[in-house]
Amino acid sequence: MNFQESVTTCLKKFVEFDGRASRSEYWWFFLFNLGVTVLAYMLHETLGSIVSLLLLLPGIAAAARRMHDIGKSGWFLLLGLIPLVGLILLYWAVQPSAPEANEYGEPPTA
Repeated sequence: MNFQESVTTCLKKFVEFDGRASRSEYWWFFLFNLGVTVLAYMLHETLGSIVSLLLLLPGIAAAARRMHDIGKSGWFLLLGLIPLVGLILLYWAVQPSAPEANEYGEPPTA
């Protein structure tokens, strides 16, 4: 999945917490989210805050779908609230997709 497809998909599925998101979909959207937020903060602090809030829900939804892709529950995202323990989320986010169907659906490449 390329950059444009990833951003479009994540923004369209901004309230879909079911299903799966491939590694490329998640990381391209993460890069978009980071870039747009930094640019907005450079322009004005209030604009940056607004952009951050607007992209919060799509980011959480994409992360939950990414957890589903490796066979984990989206609720594991709450580990990010615990200092240092939340680093396990980074490890899981870089793991390859489970090639077979799981309880969250078919692989995103299928």
